[in-house]
Amino acid sequence: MSVNRFDRLPVFLDIATEAALAGGAVLKSYWGKLDGVEEKGRSGDLVTAADKAAEARVLEVLRRHVPEHGILAEESGNLGRQASPFLWAIDPLDGTTNYAHQYPVFAVSVGLLIEGKPAVGVVYNPATDELFRAAKGLGATRNRVSMRVSTTDSLARSLLVTGFAYDRRETDDNNYAEFCYLTHLTQGVRRSGSASVDLAHVACGCLDGYWERGLSPWDIAAGIVLVEEAGGRVTAYDGSPLEVTSGRLLATNGKIHRETSDRLLEVRPLASLPGVGHLSERSPV
Repeated sequence: MSVNRFDRLPVFLDIATEAALAGGAVLKSYWGKLDGVEEKGRSGDLVTAADKAAEARVLEVLRRHVPEHGILAEESGNLGRQASPFLWAIDPLDGTTNYAHQYPVFAVSVGLLIEGKPAVGVVYNPATDELFRAAKGLGATRNRVSMRVSTTDSLARSLLVTGFAYDRRETDDNNYAEFCYLTHLTQGVRRSGSASVDLAHVACGCLDGYWERGLSPWDIAAGIVLVEEAGGRVTAYDGSPLEVTSGRLLATNGKIHRETSDRLLEVRPLASLPGVGHLSERSPV
């Protein structure tokens, strides 16, 4: 990352904040008033008028401030100058299923990658009015107050969170076995339904760690910056450097990272166990 690009991070953080708050205002206006919910092709992968309207508002803010940048948006795909070293990864409504059911765990996630690396992140939950902000070298805040990851130093005393991708019925690599195994080894594993909120909660110390597969860059770009700037660690499952396009990540407070990684790597898919087979082939109970 060149010096001049790094020096602009405070400006980019303010732009990301404006965009996230603007998208959040749209979500508030649609809350409890949805007329219809659609599936995007895979069972459970929902999209609503609120997703689309919030994304339009976020895009409006970005295009006004940084028209020369590239954008990767969940609903609209690749936009702008894809050759630019600046790429905004946005999810206008991370947690659509929750939102559609009026379960108040969802967020607008606005992240900026510079030369492929997450550098700015803002996650805003309009239901709780929690605003999480971070940029490389500038620290991380929750509602403008500095935040840090937890100090839990063992997996046995940890509280984790995870999720299950939309293809979980179609693949043996569905995170079910990992969920069961780590639930057994910890004080508990939660499932919120919003990757960006999960990462924000690791960053502010509410949770000690998070892992998941089947993720897209717009799910995690912002949250990665939050965790790292709050003193945590984000990697691939095996502890190697994370590729945001890999679809899976492990984020922790750092103190339990190695132990969590080691335990994740021990897990065998449920379908590999005797008598289980592929879940999609089993009759419902």
